[in-house]
Amino acid sequence: MNKKQGKLRLIDAFCGAGGFTQGFKKSGAFEVVFANDWNDAAIETYKANFDPKGDHTFNGDITEFLKTRKNEIPSADVVIGGPPCQGFSLLNKERIGDPRRELWKPFLEMVTLSGADIFIMENVQQLLKSYELQDLRVMAKELGFNFFEGRKLCAADYGVPQERYRAIVIASRIGPVEFPERTHIPPDQCIRSIKQRNERLDQKTARKAEFWRDVRSAIGDLRALPVTGIEIRDDLDPPLNLHFGRSPTAKSLERYRAVPPGGNRFDLLKNRPDITPGCWHRKKTGGTDLFGRLWWDRPSVTIRTEFFKPEKGRYLHPDLDRPITHREAARLQSFPDSFKFCGTKVQIAKQIGNAVPPLLAESIAIRIIEAFQRQRMSKSA
Repeated sequence: MNKKQGKLRLIDAFCGAGGFTQGFKKSGAFEVVFANDWNDAAIETYKANFDPKGDHTFNGDITEFLKTRKNEIPSADVVIGGPPCQGFSLLNKERIGDPRRELWKPFLEMVTLSGADIFIMENVQQLLKSYELQDLRVMAKELGFNFFEGRKLCAADYGVPQERYRAIVIASRIGPVEFPERTHIPPDQCIRSIKQRNERLDQKTARKAEFWRDVRSAIGDLRALPVTGIEIRDDLDPPLNLHFGRSPTAKSLERYRAVPPGGNRFDLLKNRPDITPGCWHRKKTGGTDLFGRLWWDRPSVTIRTEFFKPEKGRYLHPDLDRPITHREAARLQSFPDSFKFCGTKVQIAKQIGNAVPPLLAESIAIRIIEAFQRQRMSKSA
């Protein structure tokens, strides 16, 4: 612990825009002492929100940093991070042998150099079945992390209006760390069906949990507001500064109109085969989210980095003939409107899509705080 300020010292490795840090800072118990990312725009966003003087951020290749400047890694209690996940993603067909699969090694080196007692790693679900996770487990145990567990968590279970599944690994050498209890549950699923997803939820938890937040709860108030052109508006206050759209062609607008509430590319093909792309004529199966509309009364699908392109997923507005805006995507990731994003609209979209949802991060942070509290109590007993 930082005795002077009474806060836990935090390192955010591969921090991106800072969704992970946002959640941990929101808990009120952490101060960031080091953060890094190779992406220029993401680091500018991180600095704008957490390090305006640039005192503790490093922009660049962390593997090169560790070769020559490892003595600059400060002491910390906790290291969090999401090493780039493309090497594990199912969207990457050549993921075997991808060097990005090895970025857990510099992550663990930062854990070692900082002397942290707990580390948390976030990644795509595929990490949980990878050889790399087994290697990480072995190396972590050699470093004294005798408590090590990885689970698949759904962001919607923690108040994020998005059904986003991610792997969370928590390792500790100060005792076991509990994973956060769900605060929200799906309204249309019974306890039995949840257990079929290999996720434990007892009757007591079910009684006190709220239902999943839906799209309407996150962006419903933006529906009546005008989309402010097709560029970021620095002259407008949030939320309108990021509530901009695209400049669709007449054919694109016709395609949007042909998709009914909850529909997708198959409805486009049925309703307007004359303007449906040829590739979708030929592909009769799969891709049920492509060119789909979000539902008002459900959480969003996973927000990815190209959410502004309807052909990439279910990213059409629930009932307006347009894709969701950057502001709507940020809210569906649970970023507050006060969070400042830096960069071009494409760069900001990548930051939003790659981020750890802050509300999920905050739920994890609370469990980390509890683990350190138990340690202090055991020492004073």
